[in-house]
Amino acid sequence: MDRSKFYMTTTEKIANAKKRIDELERLIKYWNNSNHDEAKVVNFTMNNKNKVA
Repeated sequence: MDRSKFYMTTTEKIANAKKRIDELERLIKYWNNSNHDEAKVVNFTMNNKNKVA
């Protein structure tokens, strides 16, 4: 079995890391966009009548 096929080169690791960084930067820009404030807030109502302490 050729194990070299299972290992990523340093160049491949850097390329994959760059892709992840780019995706995270896009998500941060999306989250910081004031047009999406309503998506950041989640309101949950709780029904405590059937809860046992």
